[in-house]
Amino acid sequence: MDDSRVLVTGGAGFIGSNLANHLAEDNDVVAVDDCYLGTPENLDESVEFVEASVLDDDLPTDVDVVFHLAALSSYAMHEDDPTRGARVNVEGFVNTVDQARRDGCDTVVYASTSSIYGSRTEPSPEDMPVAVNTGYEASKLARERYGEYFRNHYGLDVAGLRFFSVYQGYGGAEEHKGEFANVIAQFADDVAHGRAPKLYGDGEQTRDFTHVSDIVRGIELAADHRLNGIYNLGTGEAYDFNTVVEMINDELGTDVDPEYVENPIPDEVYVHDTCADYEKIHEATGWEPSIDFEEGIRRVCAQYK
Repeated sequence: MDDSRVLVTGGAGFIGSNLANHLAEDNDVVAVDDCYLGTPENLDESVEFVEASVLDDDLPTDVDVVFHLAALSSYAMHEDDPTRGARVNVEGFVNTVDQARRDGCDTVVYASTSSIYGSRTEPSPEDMPVAVNTGYEASKLARERYGEYFRNHYGLDVAGLRFFSVYQGYGGAEEHKGEFANVIAQFADDVAHGRAPKLYGDGEQTRDFTHVSDIVRGIELAADHRLNGIYNLGTGEAYDFNTVVEMINDELGTDVDPEYVENPIPDEVYVHDTCADYEKIHEATGWEPSIDFEEGIRRVCAQYK
């Protein structure tokens, strides 16, 4: 990406602002956000900010590339109002991409989710069967199908990226998400302030935690290479929540025990374990994770030391 005009939807949010600020070093970047989970305070001055919904008409889609990250991004948001979740995540995607297509844009990179793999301790490849158990997962799978439609019917280059548990910590743009931030950010903030982090069940569930800087690099490479189809962005390694708390305590020099609580998400739909097979995007672009988990924990904890 160099000397291009790009649109980042959800651009004032956690991942979106990291992407927008990075791209603005060499490109003309406009960030659209409705400020539900994002804030323009996350953005550098070089990024043009437009407060708008992806459901609006007349979005600033006269661009070379669309990075569509805007979404209602949690189980709770969708179960509280499934219709709103579908409108934002599915209709908002179609509305944005179609406006961009009409304005001459032919490259789209968008966020999907690893949750549709269900619970797996083995690395999940993109070609394995997937299923949906929640409104959030249904909306992201629908987004993938509409991405396929725009590719096959209109010839756009459309890449969907299935993110695996993206984190940065409250020292970055993740802080504004509050209770919707990654568990690493929440656990570190609790431990640093002497509060017991709340772990669902026995704390043995695992996640493929991927640092946001690696995610940003993968998103950019997908556009650079004009990828089509679905690609995983994850590290291929997974850590359980108990281990995460132990590592945070070790890094901060603290000894705060977690509190184990009942999982508010039903067992039959809760994704207990995730792990990425990232070989496909590695073969297509050379991408691989550059920040190991120990370094990621150090970065999350740095603001408290």
